Amino acid sequence: MTNIFIHIALLLIMPPLLLGVINKTKALFAGRRGPPVLQLYYDLIKLARKGVVISQVTTWVFTAAPVITLTAIMLAGLMVPMGPFQSPVAFTGDLILFAYLLALSRFFTTTAALDTGSAFEGMGAAREVTFACLSEPALFFALLVLAKMSGSLVLTNMLHAPLAAGSQASAASLVLVAGGLFILLLAENSRIPVDDPNTHLELTMIHEVMVLDHSGPLLGIILYGAAVKLFVLSAVLLHIVFPFQSGSALLDWSLFVLEMLLTAVAVGVVESVMARLQMRNVQHLLIAAILLCGFGFVLLMR
Repeated sequence: MTNIFIHIALLLIMPPLLLGVINKTKALFAGRRGPPVLQLYYDLIKLARKGVVISQVTTWVFTAAPVITLTAIMLAGLMVPMGPFQSPVAFTGDLILFAYLLALSRFFTTTAALDTGSAFEGMGAAREVTFACLSEPALFFALLVLAKMSGSLVLTNMLHAPLAAGSQASAASLVLVAGGLFILLLAENSRIPVDDPNTHLELTMIHEVMVLDHSGPLLGIILYGAAVKLFVLSAVLLHIVFPFQSGSALLDWSLFVLEMLLTAVAVGVVESVMARLQMRNVQHLLIAAILLCGFGFVLLMR
């Protein structure tokens, strides 16, 4: 019960901290002081106190979409174990629900963008779903690799498979899957080199353009949901990159938090040393993620 409580507490509290670490890392690389690590917490509190401006052409979808999106991502977070611990929600076939919860969150984000009647936001929605057609196969190939290794269709058992395997035969597959999942992490969270969360240029925007009409608490929910999604996908990646168990609950939770912060630093380093890809080249990066995860699965089938 204690581990479940810590799981839920970290899922609720820690996600904005990851974005703060990313921004601070990028600032250090640029020789700037940068915003405080806790800046997103301040922004969420400020947005919660503001009013909401809603266009007359929108429907209930526009106001409900941020809440549904956040709820879907939170449910997905309850299905992903943190470190060597069990997840609060686990059942046979939950990997399919996990993938579809992420898809549901994307569906309502893009639907809310289309609901505004803005061609600008419609452009961002079209780009989002186009790239999703390439990112989702990579996720399913990665899940297939973990399912093959664990012999289970329970997401918790699948993600714990690298910890239990300890075999050189699966090492190559795990390396390939880790590379594919890291690309997926950047793409799904609209990070460089796929998207730039700090830009507002029409020709380069993907995710940011879809939320331009949201304001106040609705915008705060969207920003918080994006942080939770980064947290959840980072937790999935860590099971591949750092499968470690000490036997001490306190040490394992501390290591998990440290690993999450190091993942945020790694994302910040990538965004500092790379430029954003041209739009026509993003598909090549996502296809590379599919190939990495796909070849990882092929190696296990030998």
